[in-house]
Formats: sequence, structure tokens, C-alpha cells
Amino acid sequence: MHDVTPAETVDAFHYGRFHVVQPKGRGHRSGMDAMLLAALVADDRAIRVADLGAGAGAAGMAVAARLEKAEVLLVERSPDMASFARKGLALSENAAISPRLQVLEADVTLTGRARLAAGLADDHFHHVIMNPPFNDPGDRLTPDALKAEAHAMTDDLFESWIRTAGAILIPGGQLSLIARPESIAAIIAACGRRFGGLEVTALHPRAGENAVRILVTAIKGSRARLSLRAPLLMHEEGTHRFSAVVDDLNNGRKAYPRLQPKKKS
Repeated sequence: MHDVTPAETVDAFHYGRFHVVQPKGRGHRSGMDAMLLAALVADDRAIRVADLGAGAGAAGMAVAARLEKAEVLLVERSPDMASFARKGLALSENAAISPRLQVLEADVTLTGRARLAAGLADDHFHHVIMNPPFNDPGDRLTPDALKAEAHAMTDDLFESWIRTAGAILIPGGQLSLIARPESIAAIIAACGRRFGGLEVTALHPRAGENAVRILVTAIKGSRARLSLRAPLLMHEEGTHRFSAVVDDLNNGRKAYPRLQPKKKS
């Protein structure tokens, strides 16, 4: 039996390969967005990964569950959500991955000495993943303070989060994020001279329907051009069943690697 309160749930991901303790009826609850974000890390080396704004830790845990050599730092500002992440790492079901995961309670927008003092060192991580808050503060007002904090976007959100990613990644390290399509201009602007080789994949519910998310990867210090990849379709036509490729990504059976550079003839 799990030692949980009525205010939380224990949810299985990747067919039970790991479990996440999440708030019930309040706060942000992780789902497919977190799993698709984790799928962007396609790297079998011994790597260090930072999950910025990790919440209860679902995306970072998914990376650790699929990649046995990955060490993951879950970075979360909210003490409440950080406590859920720690509870998740303490579960017996997560014993296989928890030694490779740590929780750091810190604001990802810190800069300079304050960021270093908080535990986010320069040029340290091979991968940074993020699922930043995506709602304009006026979009949907909610009495749930924890959810509002997780979902409210500030004007310089991508600039501040991507600035931190650029500082803590090693040269050549990969930034991966999931966001709403309307954020694409802000993301490209924030990458600026810090990142290049952006690859953008639009996620559509079905053929003929507008995109609801974008998956973005970029490389620190690269000067490669942006690539707009073939779209991903979430569902098969006329059904709510996930398409085969999205189902594989969602359940940790496959990664979504970057495009291989074209060889010069």
C-alpha cells in the first residue's frame, strides 16, 4: 500500500516502469506532454540531464527510466511540487531509477552568482528539457494557486528559461522543450545566438486539424539552420486511439531523435 493522502495520487507511466506522486484536484498534473518531452532525449551515453520546472518529476523520471546511463536533476521552484517529486523518488516502484535522480528546489530564472549558489553550475549538463508555463496570465483565471503558478506565462518566460539552459549546458549540449504553437516566435528569439540547429515538429490531433503543441530541439553553439520537421499526428483517423508512433513515444518504447545531418556529396 502507498502512504498517500486523499490530496494526492500515485500514477503509473511507461506501463508501470515508474510512478509519479501528483496532487489531486489542484496543481499541474503531468501527462502526455511530459512523456513527449522526455522522448526528445535520444542519447545512450552516460549523460547529465536537467529538467527545468520539473513539477512532480514525470518528464525527468521518464528519461531516467528509458536511458539507463542518464543522471537527472529535477529543478522545481515550488516547495509544494518539489515535495511531490521527492515522494515519487521514495516509492519502492522507482527503486531502479531513483539513485540516478535528484531534486533541486530552485528558481530556473536565477542568473549569475545567484544561479550558481542555487546549485545550477555553468557548462555542466548534456541535455536540458523544459515544459514551461504556457498560459497567458489572463487566459483562464483559476482559484487554484498551485495550478496558476504552474501555468501562468510571463512576458520574458522563454528568454529567462532558455538563458538558463544556455548557461548550464555544455557546448554542443541539447535543449529540448514542448510548448504551444503560438510560442514559436518567442522561442526562436530566445534561442538567438545561444542555440542553433533548431528542429520544430508540430503535433496535430488528427490530419486536417491545427497543431496543439510544438516539439523543439536546439544545440548550444550550433550555427545550423532551422528545420521544420514532418508533423506528428496524435490520433488515427476517426478514433481516439493514439497513432502508433505517438503511442511509442508516450510509453517510452522509442525516442524521437534529431534529424541526422546530411552528408555532403
